[in-house]
Amino acid sequence: MKAYKGVVENGVVVIIGGRLPEGTVVTVTVGEGELLRARITNVLKRPRKVKVRLKPTTGLAATGTGILGSDD
Repeated sequence: MKAYKGVVENGVVVIIGGRLPEGTVVTVTVGEGELLRARITNVLKRPRKVKVRLKPTTGLAATGTGILGSDD
């Protein structure tokens, strides 16, 4: 096993100073500082969740006085 240095550019790991064949399986080790910073950044940039609550309408459908509910 050999260690290579690299950086992440646009979500892709780019190895500095080395060439690996296409399809090579690699294991990436991330330092604690970078991992913590990435987690904090993701939490701060995450889009806010918006909860929408729909209240039932009390209109023709609830009273049964619409076209379908009439006995005319």
